[in-house]
Formats: sequence, C-alpha cells, structure tokens
Amino acid sequence: MTPRILKRETHSSRARLSVVAAILMTLLAVYGLLEAILRAVGQPPWLIDPLAFAQRLAGLPEGIEPMLLGAIGVLLLLVGLIFLAYAVLPGRRARHIIPDPRIAIVVDDEVIASALAKRARLAAGVTREQVMVVVSARAVQVNVRPTSGIRLEESHIRAAVEAELAAMALEPAPEVTVKLSGSGVVGV
Repeated sequence: MTPRILKRETHSSRARLSVVAAILMTLLAVYGLLEAILRAVGQPPWLIDPLAFAQRLAGLPEGIEPMLLGAIGVLLLLVGLIFLAYAVLPGRRARHIIPDPRIAIVVDDEVIASALAKRARLAAGVTREQVMVVVSARAVQVNVRPTSGIRLEESHIRAAVEAELAAMALEPAPEVTVKLSGSGVVGV
C-alpha cells in the first residue's frame, strides 16, 4: 500500500486533462444529438445541418483558404501533441521521498531547498540573501554570491550540502552542483 501512496504523492494526476477531454466529447455528442433530433422533427438546424457539415468535411480543402486550413491543422496538431505528452510523459511533482519502513514520508522540493540553503549559508559564512538553491528531480544547484573580498571554497560548500543530502537520504538522490558568482556583494 505504501509504494502506491508514494507514487500518487510524487506523480501528478491525469484526472484534470481526462475530465476536459470527457467534457469536450460529451458536449460534441450532445450537440450532435440535438441536431439529429431537430432534423428528425423537421426543424431547421440550430447551428449547422449534420449532413451539410459531413459533405463539407468530405469535400475539403475545397471552399476554404489554404492558410485557414493550415492554421486549423496546426491547432489540431498542437492539441493532439498536448494530449499525447500528458499521456506518455511522467507527470512528476516537485517532491522527494525519504525512505522509512513504517510510514510514507514525502517532502516538497522547496523544503529541501530551504534546508540545503541554510547548510550552504552556514558553510560559506554568508547571509541568507546570498544563497539560492534550486532542487529538481535529479539535481541540486546551489548558487552563492560571496561577500566582496572573502574567498569561498566551492568544495567546502559542496561537501556541506552533500552531507545534508546524505542525512536526508532522499529518493531519487539528486546530484549537487555549486556555482560561485564572479561578483561579490558588500558585506553586512
């Protein structure tokens, strides 16, 4: 049960896109039913006669400018690619798992970034505004702007951040990159 919960918490749901597709298909079906009923009772079509629409669709590209037809094709292609991408690509949320045999622990990447920024700040001896940490699925990027005139060792900061990550035991374990800014800031 726990692996299923962890997967549900770390991967985004496809429910919203499925609901949008279902609503669009339902509206199209209801409209088709409305037009069919109007045709069956001898009333004029509400928007377009289904037979006339089918004949016009079968006769394409006749009667439509090539630019408009191309624009419609590109729009349909983009919508199809969006649906395909949502179906095929993994929808991953910005979260990591901390393994525990008894309970499921899911930590947001922003919380991890905050803890790593504090550790990097203490290792570098700089203020909070001088450190920025970005956490993604497989990487941690630590950006440090040193105080003017004070040299910082990238390896020392990296070691401190990696030690903090090792203590967290995240799954998947991200790779650490430290970048020291070429320009410093005036010390406080």
